[in-house]
Amino acid sequence: MLPDQLQAISTTNSWAVRMADSALADYTRIHWKWHYEHGLFLKAVLKVGEASGNQRYSQVVHAWLDHFITPKGRIRTYRLSEFNLDQINAGNLLLSISEHGGGGRYARAIELLRRQLCLQPRTKSGLFWHKNIYPHQVWLDGLYMAQPFQAGFARMSEATAIFDDATRQLILIEQYTRDPETGLLYHGWDESRQQRWANPQSGCSPTFWGRGMGWYAMALVDVLEILPASHSDRAALTEILARLALALSRFQDTATGLWYQVVNLPDRAGNYLESSVSAMLAYAFAKAVRLGYLTEEYLPVARRAYRGLLENKIKVDAQGAITLEDTCGAAGLGGDPYRDGSFEYYISEEVMANDFKGVGPFILASLELDTTGAE
Repeated sequence: MLPDQLQAISTTNSWAVRMADSALADYTRIHWKWHYEHGLFLKAVLKVGEASGNQRYSQVVHAWLDHFITPKGRIRTYRLSEFNLDQINAGNLLLSISEHGGGGRYARAIELLRRQLCLQPRTKSGLFWHKNIYPHQVWLDGLYMAQPFQAGFARMSEATAIFDDATRQLILIEQYTRDPETGLLYHGWDESRQQRWANPQSGCSPTFWGRGMGWYAMALVDVLEILPASHSDRAALTEILARLALALSRFQDTATGLWYQVVNLPDRAGNYLESSVSAMLAYAFAKAVRLGYLTEEYLPVARRAYRGLLENKIKVDAQGAITLEDTCGAAGLGGDPYRDGSFEYYISEEVMANDFKGVGPFILASLELDTTGAE
């Protein structure tokens, strides 16, 4: 059973609505930013509106987009020349609602983001660089930032070649980053093998970071949802998802149902049960079961993770506002100061409450498990 306080709240409103309302209460215009985590959070808010039928959620998203998209379709604060995949993710909002309003400026903004991907530097095998400042590097994060947008644009424009590019990148990165012993995926891959964090033989970073695999799992499921049923890579993507789900399920904490910040080292000092990876995998696995990409055995895995979040990471104050605790604030590779991809690095990053990288997936997981059942 849930703790009494959580049980009382859950009978008055869905967890998705509660979390969205709590996060939006503090989300004023001074906090707005064209950024991937805001795009993720507002995608979840938009889904709450669709599920609840309450128009105020879509109104928030429209207001946010109208703040950034100029009449000529430019995006305030966005710079194409940075070739930053993180800046693509919020474009999914444009794809979702452009048909319902916004006029030509939304379409022009979509084309601007598409133009970035057309010009984005790539590895020799065709994978997008994560950012221009990280040459020859591919991070698991970037597959979520770019490939669902690619697939959405391909569906809108009926461009088969764009679907092919999106699926090929999802397939190749698994080949490059998958550890044959555990089945887990390393966070990053450096084609040049020049980074200090890169293994000289494989080019992979040294650690299995939870959220990195969470990003990738969500990318797989979201792209599969959009991909035509007849696409030749559909089977390959579902096989990758099944491999990853099997590997990750073996590292799910038996007591709480959650996953650790560094997935395969639960007993190492300083490691902790991290909220964003747990929410991402609860969402990805539950959605994948619902849509038939994973077998039914993974629904209990998703349910355990979701209940683990409710019982261990959700706090409710006297007014009913919700806080999601223990989300890793940020993690990357290289840069200045240099991030070496070690265990010590990942556990040293600040741990945040109500970080959108946890809040967004928690809302999405709540919506999935409201449908499939969390008991």
